[in-house]
Amino acid sequence: MNLSRAALLVLLQPLAVQAAEYRVGPDQQYTRLGDVPWESLEPGDTVFVHARPTPYAEKWVLGRRGTAAAPITVRGVKNAQGNLPVIVGENATTRSQLNYWGEERGILKIGGSNQPADTLPAHLVVENLHLRRARGAFTGRNGASTYLDNAAAIFIEKGEHITIRGCVLEDSGNGLFIANQASNITVEHSHLLGNGNSGSILEHNAYTEALGITYQFNRFGPLCAGCLGNNLKDRSAGSVIRYNWIEGGNRQLDLVDSSSGTLRAAPSYARTFVYGNVLLEPEGAGNRQVVHFGGDSDTTANYRGTLYFFHNTVVSSRTDRTTLLRLSHQDQTAHVTNNVVLVAAANGNTLSLTDAAGTLRHGGNWYKPGYVSTFGTLTGAVVDAGGNLTGAAPGFIDLAGQDFRLATGSSLRSQAVALPAEASSEPVTRQYVKHTASEPRAQVSPAHIGAYGDVSAPGTETPDAGTPADAGTGTPADAGTPADAGTGTPADAGTTPQQPDDEGSRSSGGCAASGASLAGPLAFALLGVLGRKRGARRTLPLRRGARMLGA
Repeated sequence: MNLSRAALLVLLQPLAVQAAEYRVGPDQQYTRLGDVPWESLEPGDTVFVHARPTPYAEKWVLGRRGTAAAPITVRGVKNAQGNLPVIVGENATTRSQLNYWGEERGILKIGGSNQPADTLPAHLVVENLHLRRARGAFTGRNGASTYLDNAAAIFIEKGEHITIRGCVLEDSGNGLFIANQASNITVEHSHLLGNGNSGSILEHNAYTEALGITYQFNRFGPLCAGCLGNNLKDRSAGSVIRYNWIEGGNRQLDLVDSSSGTLRAAPSYARTFVYGNVLLEPEGAGNRQVVHFGGDSDTTANYRGTLYFFHNTVVSSRTDRTTLLRLSHQDQTAHVTNNVVLVAAANGNTLSLTDAAGTLRHGGNWYKPGYVSTFGTLTGAVVDAGGNLTGAAPGFIDLAGQDFRLATGSSLRSQAVALPAEASSEPVTRQYVKHTASEPRAQVSPAHIGAYGDVSAPGTETPDAGTPADAGTGTPADAGTPADAGTGTPADAGTTPQQPDDEGSRSSGGCAASGASLAGPLAFALLGVLGRKRGARRTLPLRRGARMLGA
């Protein structure tokens, strides 16, 4: 019995098959990043970039949609010595088939292109790449060009469900830049260091504005010499900053207001969670404030609402003054709970909890004796919620060696107080491991103060925390970039592209698909006859319509 072509297409639609693999590097399928068909990647495709002795001097755009079950992945492959593949932006070239605006804004750009056709990229994973030097000259669609001062190693103009994992982002204006048409972003196990511009306060190791963003298990190193930006500057809704090592910067954390009405309207904009981090304030490192929270636009109605700052370890090496937290306005509140705050090289009276405005509620923290509420005039309120401790030393295993785990006799053990009810959604189940790793934290009651507890016994581990639940609905409608980061899409992008069909909404197939019990066996029997050959080392994912069966 002959099956009609239409019937066969229907049968093949729900079939799940292996996606494509593209391998770049020495003795691989491709020698250059520009050989990869970035403009036609499909759900489940993976690009493997193998380390080689010389860096790849290439840049590109990711503008395609994966699915939750079949993300599009760009994965670095280490060499025998454990080195990541290095991709350098200086003097880089771009595949001629790619055409995208904002080339001067980054080495790897996500979203915003003419070819591939403009869409909202989704379900992308970028991991194990060392991207550096988005500086100087490059060759793009208009020939010889120059990066802007705020160019980033990775620039996300727009996209949803994007993971940056295990990357090194170095020596660029911004290490990571995310504009406010991005949502549900995870940045984990990565090292951001040496970014910024000498003498400038406008560029940072990370500068982000998204609807739902989680930073976890990352190492933020000092910015470049003479660079005056912050280590992590964020304008997001639904920010979760947990289990990171953040060292240096004008401030370690600058958590300020969004320029996007959509982000500000999200319920998650009202609450920001910072926990389980190690925050290091070196001697002479710019602003004496470790954390700034609220806003910097002077439109105080747009400022963020409440900060939950708990189970962090803060160590200042300053010999002058250190301020833990500045709130921008009287409308901001910070719940500061179960943190250890040590001014290691000075007396306790060199520490102030806040600067002037807002309400700071603190309980269950450890300080040196003599700390003060503020060094200036307190226009807000500092409320002692109880359980705060003082002492000469917190009892770290090795302060000089930056081993901030707790010695057996530490006064921080079992001294934590109950967290605010709103923090119950963010349990402290892990702790940072030097460097860019984590381990399970034993759950004891009362808990230990600070970022470190005891390690869970074998068999009780909690899996590494992954991407959190979506922090809001939809995608921000009003695109743009943080106020001090320059312009967004340039004029030469042309008229607003029409968004194509949302491929991410299609079924990815599999056993749950309607009719799979019939289509699967029959289709596999027919593939050997009707399938067509494609590029080397590729097993085709089945496509719809005219792209199937040689049509």
